[in-house]
Amino acid sequence: MKVKTKSKKVNKSWLNDHVNDPYVKMAQKDGYRARAAYKLKEIDESLGLIKPGHLVVDLGSAPGAWSQYVRRRLSPEGAAVGELNGTIVALDILPMEPVEGVVFLQGDFREPEVLAKLRATVGDRKADVVVSDMAPNLSGIESADAARIAHLVELAVEFCQLQLKPEGALVVKVFHGSGYSQLAKLFKETFRVVKPVKPKASRDKSSETFLVGIGLK
Repeated sequence: MKVKTKSKKVNKSWLNDHVNDPYVKMAQKDGYRARAAYKLKEIDESLGLIKPGHLVVDLGSAPGAWSQYVRRRLSPEGAAVGELNGTIVALDILPMEPVEGVVFLQGDFREPEVLAKLRATVGDRKADVVVSDMAPNLSGIESADAARIAHLVELAVEFCQLQLKPEGALVVKVFHGSGYSQLAKLFKETFRVVKPVKPKASRDKSSETFLVGIGLK
């Protein structure tokens, strides 16, 4: 019974924090599907990554908040619908409600045939920006989780080595802890400029952070 009670307390505490979260309220007001939109918004505004005319690939896109943000950045009026100056290709293992103007592929990024389909959809064009909010289902076993996270980041880096413009940028979600230093090293070996960013919209309790790589070496 104690375990159940504790679980209920944790859930109630999380729900209370979520309901009172200013970013949740902003997302509802601004029409974003998740508060995560403001993480990418802060990273983009500080580094000037996404510009009209760009081809942007959104990995781990569901429920679609990052695609929504990118869509607004590529719209001449910053609108959620209407004219779009650029291309957005999104991919997730989970289904995603359509975002106007976004090409969505459902599949597991770790599977070669899904990766091939994504590359075929992008075609001969190289991406200007690749953003990845991908995260595996966490088991709570730190070493196993770190390996799963690293694998996704490594795949995103490999994809960029093939499909990113030389001056392009990659934004990935990572977690501080086991394996972080190796991923930072991988970024430094791959990109000319590497910036770790902890957006204000990332919850203080979370070990989540983001690595940004700009310009392939």
